[in-house]
Amino acid sequence: MPTSPIETYFPVLLQIVIATVLAVGLVGAGFVLGKRVKNKVKDQPYECGIDPVGSAKERFSVKFYLVAMLFILFDIEAIFLYPWAVVYSDLKMFGFVEMLLFIVLVLSGFFYIWKKGALNWATEMPSEKKAGPKVEQRVNAA
Repeated sequence: MPTSPIETYFPVLLQIVIATVLAVGLVGAGFVLGKRVKNKVKDQPYECGIDPVGSAKERFSVKFYLVAMLFILFDIEAIFLYPWAVVYSDLKMFGFVEMLLFIVLVLSGFFYIWKKGALNWATEMPSEKKAGPKVEQRVNAA
């Protein structure tokens, strides 16, 4: 058993030093040994083997950002559930009621945005709206 603070924290210090040396060594080796070729093809963005189409300055729908915020919201909820589960036996009924209130508030926000249509990504194109009744008339005629 370690008897002094230096003996206790030496393995942690050693791991930090080894990780730093390894990271600096790998980045330095790539910088020293790597080729530096600049050309038009290499400077293009790579998109899974597909040639990039359009401008990178296109606007995203606000629904993209709403879904991202929802992901963060439920991720944070999961983070709060883990420590609560660890100390649940110490908190007794108070902890249960507090977590129940927390989950009810989060779910009420979720149902609110669901009702507002923030999660509905399927938007109809104007041409699809016009084609809809014609298809139904053909089905009814047959």
